[in-house]
This record gives sequence, C-alpha cells and structure tokens, in this order.
Amino acid sequence: MTGPNHVMLSIEGMSCASCVARVTRGLSRLDGVSDVSVTLADERAQMDLQAPERLEDVVRSLDKLGFPARRASVVLNVASMSCASCVGRVDRVLSALPGVIEVSVNLAAETATVTYLEGAVRPEEMIAAAGKIGYPATLAEPEAAENRGQRKEAEAREIARKALIAAVLALPVFVVEMGGHLVPALHHWIAATIGQQTSWMLQFALTTLVLIGPGRLFYVKGIPALLRGAPDMNSLVAVGTAAAYLYSVVATFLPGLLPASQRAVYFEAASVIVVLILIGRFLEARAKGRTGAAIRKLLGLRPRSARVLRDGEAVEVAIDAIRVGDVLLVRPGERIAVDGEVTEGESHVDESMISGEPLPVAKAAGDAVTGGTVNGQGSFQFRATHVGAETVLAQIIRMVEQAQGAKLPIQGLVDKITLWFVPAVMGAALATVLIWLAFGADLTLALVAGVSVLIIACPCAMGLATPTSIMVGTGRAAELGVLFRKGDALQQLSGVSVVALDKTGTVTAGRPELTDLVLADGFERAEVLALVAAVEARSEHPIAEAVVRAAEAEGVALAEVSQFTSFTGYGVRALIAGREILVGADRLMAREGVEIAPLAGGEARLAAAGRTALYAAVDGRIAAVIAVSDPVKPSSAEAIAALHKMGLQVAMITGDKRETAEAIAREVGIDRVIAGVLPEGKVAALDDLRGEGGQQGGLAFVGDGINDAPALAHADVGIAIGTGTDVAIESADVVLMSGDLRGVVNAVEVSRAVMRNIRQNLFWAFGYNTALIPVAAGVLYPAFGLLLSPMLAAGAMGLSSVFVLSNALRLRRVHPALDERRTSVAGGHLQMAVAE
Repeated sequence: MTGPNHVMLSIEGMSCASCVARVTRGLSRLDGVSDVSVTLADERAQMDLQAPERLEDVVRSLDKLGFPARRASVVLNVASMSCASCVGRVDRVLSALPGVIEVSVNLAAETATVTYLEGAVRPEEMIAAAGKIGYPATLAEPEAAENRGQRKEAEAREIARKALIAAVLALPVFVVEMGGHLVPALHHWIAATIGQQTSWMLQFALTTLVLIGPGRLFYVKGIPALLRGAPDMNSLVAVGTAAAYLYSVVATFLPGLLPASQRAVYFEAASVIVVLILIGRFLEARAKGRTGAAIRKLLGLRPRSARVLRDGEAVEVAIDAIRVGDVLLVRPGERIAVDGEVTEGESHVDESMISGEPLPVAKAAGDAVTGGTVNGQGSFQFRATHVGAETVLAQIIRMVEQAQGAKLPIQGLVDKITLWFVPAVMGAALATVLIWLAFGADLTLALVAGVSVLIIACPCAMGLATPTSIMVGTGRAAELGVLFRKGDALQQLSGVSVVALDKTGTVTAGRPELTDLVLADGFERAEVLALVAAVEARSEHPIAEAVVRAAEAEGVALAEVSQFTSFTGYGVRALIAGREILVGADRLMAREGVEIAPLAGGEARLAAAGRTALYAAVDGRIAAVIAVSDPVKPSSAEAIAALHKMGLQVAMITGDKRETAEAIAREVGIDRVIAGVLPEGKVAALDDLRGEGGQQGGLAFVGDGINDAPALAHADVGIAIGTGTDVAIESADVVLMSGDLRGVVNAVEVSRAVMRNIRQNLFWAFGYNTALIPVAAGVLYPAFGLLLSPMLAAGAMGLSSVFVLSNALRLRRVHPALDERRTSVAGGHLQMAVAE
C-alpha cells in the first residue's frame, strides 16, 4: 500500500497547532524528506524518504525540535543461535532495519531485546528479517507499548489525578480571594482573624504547590520551547501563570516595589488556570482516545491464536508464530486467523467484513479464505498464503491508518497561520500591557488583560480541527465499507460534479451469460460453438468465460488450439486443426477483411436489446453472431438515483457498442454514455468529460479491471471496486470493500460530511480566537467596564478544544446515504446492520 521508504512515526510532546507546524516545517527542510504530514489528533508524522538512511536525520531533527519520536521495546525469542558469530549476525540484521535504535542479543537466554521507533518498523518485520538468515524468531511477550487507545486512557487518568490534586489545593485560594471580593463580610472576617498578609502567604504556599506539582508540566515543556525561540501552548500557559504568580509574590513579600493602589494578588488566577487547563486536557485525552475506535475494532478482528497442524496434531500457537505454508484447522464458529487456501473440508464463511454481503460464502478445497472472517458450522483445513502485515485485514488497517494521518489541502492554510500564531499572541499580549500602561491604566489592569490574551489564545482547537475530523470520518467510512487510500481524496471527492462508471463488473455483475448464437448459412450450432469455445477458453475475458460455460453446459468437446493471439480491444485469433478462427468486435472483422453484412442486421438488433454481440469467422468467412448479456447489478439503479439526488451527473465509459451501452444506460438512469472506447481511450474519455460544458467540479471514475487502472489514476478521484483486480485497487484513491455501487454514494456522503465538519471546526476555532482575543485585551472595558478574567479565559480555551473534538466525534453517527444493509463494526467484528 505504501512505498518502500514511506515512514510513519509517533511523536511525543505535541500539544497545539503551532507544534504541528514547527514539526512539519522542521522535517520538510531536511534533504531527502518529502510529503511530510503531521497530525495532532493521532500524534503521528508521515513522510517519504529518499533513502532509509535519512531516518536518522529525521530522528535527530525531532529531538532538536523538542518533539522526539516515540520509542518502544520488544523481546524476541531467537532459535538456532550457537555461538558469538550467530549473535553478531542477528544483531547486524536487526540493527539494519530502518527505525531500529538499539539491539541487545543474549546468547544464553536466546533472546534479542530491540528498541525501535514506533511506526517506522514492526515486530513482524524483525521476525521476518531474523528468519531470512536462518534464525527463527517469535515474540517472547506482547509489545511493551500500549496501543493508542489504551495510552490515551492512561494519559486521561493521569491528567485527571493531577487536576484533582490541583483543584484541592486551588479551592481554598479561590474561596478566600474571590469570596472576599464577592462577599464583603468574608473579606472583613479574614482581615479580623488571620489578617490579609497571612491570607496572602497561605495563598502563596498553596499556589506554589499547584505550580510545582500538577502545573510543573507546563513549565518543563513550555520554558525550553520559549528559549529555543519556538513557543507553544505550554509556553503561553507558563508565561501567563508565571506573570500572575510573580506579580502576586512581589505584592506579598516586596510590597514597597508597587504603589499602594496596585498591591493585589492573583494567586487564585494562576492556580485556577492550571486546574481548568488540566480539566480541558483530560477531556481532550478522552476524546482523542475515542477518535481511533475504528482502528481498535479492526484490530479486534484478529484472533490472538490459531490451531496449526504440527506432525499431524493440532497445536495452539500465537498468531505471530504462523508462517506461510502452515496448515491451520478451523472449527465451527471460529475466526479465521490469516489469509489462505482451503485444502480439506467444506463450510460457509461470513465475509461481510470484506465484501459487505450478508450471505455466508461456500468454501471448499481450492477456495481462498481471508483472515478475520468468521467460519460457519463446518470445519476445514487451509494453508496459510499471507501472514502478518501481508494479510487483507492488515492492509485494510494500514490503509485506514494512512488515511487518518493524511493532511488535506485545506490544512495548508491552517498550518501557515498557526506557525506564527503563538509568537503573534505573545506579541499581542505584550502590546496589550504596553498600550494599557500608555493610556494611564494601572499595572494591575494591564497585567490582567495581558495574561488573559496569553491564556485564551492557545491554538489547540486550530490544531485539532482538521485531523480529528479526518480520523473519525475515515474510521466511520471503513465501517461502511469505504477505504480512503489517499487522504486528499477525502477532500476532493466532496467537490466532484461528475461520476464516470466503467460498465462491466461495476454497473453490471461482470458475469455474462450466452443468450444468442445466430448462425450464417452453411454453419451448424455445435460446430461453431465448439470452435469459438475452444478459442475463448484461452481468454480471461468475462464474455469468453460465458461462451465456455455454455459449451460445457451443452456437452460440446473443445478442440486443441494453436497460435492463439489476443488483440486488446478487438478480439482473438487462433488456429484449430489448420482452420483460422476469429472472434471479436466488428472492428476486428473489418481489420481482417471479413464481410459481416449477412449478419449485421441481427447484430444490431441484439445490441439494441442491451446485449453484447461479437462476431465469429472461420477461414475468413463470417460464421455467427454471439450475444451475451451481463445482468445489471440490482443496486445500480438505486445508487445512480441517489447520486442524482446529490446533484451529481453520472456517465458510463465502455468498450461495448453504443446500442448496448445506451440500453443499459436507459435501464439504470445514466446521463451520458461514451461507448466503443478501447482501454487506452478511457483516459481521453475522462478528458472529454472534463471539457464538456466548462465543467467546474472534479471528476471521479469507478472501475474494477486491469484496463481501468490508467483511468483510475488519471481521474481526480479514482474509486476501485474492492472485488476487482489488485492493479485497479493499487491505482485508486478510494476502495470499496464490496462490489456494490451504493458504496460510491456512501463514499461521497462521508466525504461531504467530513468536509462540513472540518469547516465547522475551523470556523469555531478561528472565530473563537478572532472574537475573544480583543475581548481578553480589554476592548470592551472603556465602554462597558468588562474585562475578561484569566480564569474565565482558561475555561473558554479548554472548552474550545472540547467543542472541536465533540463536533468531530459526531461523525461516528454518520449513516449511509441509502437505506441499505451495510457493514458496521459491532461486537468485535464487522457485521451487517440495517441503517436507521
């Protein structure tokens, strides 16, 4: 799914959009590093490297930026080591893997402890590398690193603990100081009992505990970033709380430095700001953990172990220990562990997680099975053909992960703004203080306004606006059977105005049946069918398969064929017992000089009836017209009607004759037909569609065959039917896990929903800062006497991020555009569910 030098890393320490912008800018400046995409919501960076060696530069750059790549460790059991040279070879091969930082091989324990960069390399790749040089390896224990959801849950618990401690310490400070302002009697009581100075000293002690305890993290991360000249949101909080705290310390212990009218303390502001921001981060961490729910559910489809036949007996082994060629036993109701081919037994398998089809599929010897699908009542054995990262399920997970980490074009504007946002905010805060002092305001008012600007302008919401929507949206799309292989397709698909469809296998079922065999004078049906079927048996075209199936059904014996030649887009030619046989379209007959007039009328009538008609010639003489009918998929008309309701035009591009194509188009409601197109002509056909009528929107193309690959790559958005060829899937931007055209409708619906959600988030994030920074600076104070408290600013800042995350999580409830049975993740595996 990705290039050999595509790298995905987990990043530590990012807390706002300016962090993302700095990491993106720092990595993009490195030689040999391109297509950098950094996302805050999942704390990951993706990039393409010119060579694997560039990864060291990337890691060093991240360390210098203060956002190190997350490390993990794994222990492998390594067999067949007998001496120090074995240790050295294992050490070298593991150390050579891109992303491996440190390797420690222990000969006595027969283990290798590997420290590596999360995302850059997988334990499965380490196992494969050791196995290739003759040292079979297995996982000695589960990966030490928790998965992202568990990590976020643990992080949320830790933040909640800190917030609780901070709240307990800050509450007395808040009650004493703010309560004294709001309730004069309380103020007088405090003055008459412990006195104002003692009260301030108690507030100093409690606030100091808050700042050096739960609030310490803001200073540990924020101050170094500020000193590097790259302040982040932690820097804003650190500077804001420090300003309020230090001013209060001066007022408490060095009152002579301040005029009597300006001796006031803001310990409650410093402590409560820490509490409110920690609460906001707790809510963020919980919400972030939920954005990756789809990936965790997909991971849940993988069984932890399977029964492998060893020396004739079924042995329970870990999933990572299964190798290509192993024979596995599957019992009734069990989940299939890896991809493979049935060798013995029969059963029915629920493949709805892949195909979206609710009916179980019959499996017998020779049939392929897919890891993650569920066996029915039967029992069978199968040979593993793809394991680990090569299984279909692993590739699906990888596609979703990559799409979730993608950067959309709309994010470019956000990055440019947020890169300079924090420095600009710090400048605005300083300017606020200076302006108030210049206009004769006291230092207290100027300080409150400056601190409020610092606190309220943290760009967390900006950084979360786009990636959280992408993560939730692509995850939900996967649940609906739509995989976005390329992240920018998510944005481009929302803007398409024309959807072009391939015909065979896309609009139609792709399994034609022979309907007519019209003979020329002097030819017999059995003779012609035997000759044509013998030639077509060499072809893989669906029409050829229909002819062969008909011959088999009629018991016709197939003759020996020699000198078989296929002419792409025209037909085929072969020799049978010295006789030349041609089978193909009218253009093949014209090219070979075969007169088709005797059967041209019959061919035209068949084509007008929506059937695909081919000519057959024997020794240069027309022999028959063969007609096949490829039935339209039951859902095609419904899907095309839904696309029309979305305001989209629908076109069909096919190599069939115009009469046949237009008959199908009338049946399903297609607007525009481009027929008689050779495979290489589909790209030109797409250009024609773009040019017609000054088309303003984008163009999507849907196909499934090898000959659709160029068009899929050329379209603004290529959509591959998942039941099609690997080549088509690799060329596409979006993959539908089933062969149902309704998946196209759902893909467009999800795309539009995600883009709406992103625009809402960006409007809130930018609108919030645009509106409240001036308020925090005190523009309303001269006219209305309103000045935003730093505590309220902290609360508003936290709520802005929570709003953006909550809005993005609404995408989890996106329903298919059509009322159909759809794939959804439930109960630990992909099942069929009825849309509400």
